[in-house]
Amino acid sequence: FFVALCALRLGSMSSASIAQALNEQRGGFDFELTKRNALLEGAGMKVPRATKTGTTIVGMVYKDGVVLGADTRSTQGNTVADPNCQKIHYIADNIWCCGAGTAADTEFTTALISSKIELHKLATGKQPRIVTALTMLKRMLFRYQGQVGAALILGGVDCNGPALYQVYPHGSTDYLPYVTMGSGSVNAMAIFETEYKDNLSQEEAMAIVHKAVLSGIYNDLGSGSSVDLCVINKDGHKLMRGYDCPNPRKFRYPGGFIYPPGTTPTLSTSFKKSAEPVVVAATVTMEVDA
Repeated sequence: FFVALCALRLGSMSSASIAQALNEQRGGFDFELTKRNALLEGAGMKVPRATKTGTTIVGMVYKDGVVLGADTRSTQGNTVADPNCQKIHYIADNIWCCGAGTAADTEFTTALISSKIELHKLATGKQPRIVTALTMLKRMLFRYQGQVGAALILGGVDCNGPALYQVYPHGSTDYLPYVTMGSGSVNAMAIFETEYKDNLSQEEAMAIVHKAVLSGIYNDLGSGSSVDLCVINKDGHKLMRGYDCPNPRKFRYPGGFIYPPGTTPTLSTSFKKSAEPVVVAATVTMEVDA
């Protein structure tokens, strides 16, 4: 019956309507360009590269809360794409998340879960629990089987006290007192393994997290720029952007660099007038559940 109904509906639609329905933007993640990239690579062309966060992200539980830390360098291959990328993302007032991996995936994954947590909070009228955000994250990442490149450190404080979780891109999780992830994670873990102890004070935890991120910055080319910290406890949270800026640039060319016109030679130019004006119209439809 369902197949017959679908055939009846498709038969009553024009080919243009069917094409428009198939090309509608449904929202969420779209992997249609993977086929295009595979064809480009097969033809010997350079495949577009995603911007990576490079990254040293860390988290540590102390006596009354959680301290998260991250560097601020995002890379695109060997190029620094953004020297001031924020890698500590808001989930809720009592829950924050550090992201490593593909910059766009970490940003939009955490934004999506933050929206769902806010709806959950409004529906229940209670402070969201960390395990709720964790479950939402791991279910979403497992659904995409690692295609969403988001390696996350989730931390916060709820009715059960402080908690810290490590979330891998394919959806598996760990519950640990201290966590490091990213390309500089080994260097940061060396600091944590040496200096961690139970019942740390907030100042001690901040100092260790700061030192761990610096270790990643000094020893990993994918990490750099500044150090960001976020302290979460029962009284709230405090995000400290630009907590430290190691390795500042000591010399700048006086007056900057000026490149006169013609520095880069133009091999050829061409101009072709279009016979008819081209009108570009884009429509985005919103998906609404009944």
